[in-house]
Amino acid sequence: MDPTSSQRSKTRGPWLLAGLMAAVAALVAACKSSPVSTLPEGRATGDSPSTLGPATLATPPSEARTPRDYRKDAAGHLYGLNAERIFKGKLPPQLYAIGVLELDIDRKGRVTRVHWLRAPRHAPEVVAEIERTVRAAAPYPLPLRMGKVTYTDTWLWDKSGRFQLDTLTEGQL
Repeated sequence: MDPTSSQRSKTRGPWLLAGLMAAVAALVAACKSSPVSTLPEGRATGDSPSTLGPATLATPPSEARTPRDYRKDAAGHLYGLNAERIFKGKLPPQLYAIGVLELDIDRKGRVTRVHWLRAPRHAPEVVAEIERTVRAAAPYPLPLRMGKVTYTDTWLWDKSGRFQLDTLTEGQL
């Protein structure tokens, strides 16, 4: 080993260790924070997305490498914000509405496009409620590895007004 490379590794060592320790500290701090709804109090009263304020907490990151993997993070995010609206258990054999929705999420977790691949046209109130729900849930987990993401999920809507997403469904009876 030549003396120059030995000297270089000695000066690089403390900086590398400091960077590693900072990353570990940030990870530990993120794990300690408890989940809190980022939506204002008026959310449940039917406020439109335009009247909802911005999220009050930092947006969690997503380590997903593909849109399919990101879909799981987004579904978990939606479930967390809508726990009281999730249909618990297996869905009945006849659903009120099924919709397939494609979302574009930018690098800051904002919804930039909502596109129906299969809208439940017989239930326009469900279409409107799903669109309101996905917009109100922003910001979504930040797609760190992809920069931005387009993902698709299927909404399974019960006549009670509760739903499951295909990504996290418990199945049907």
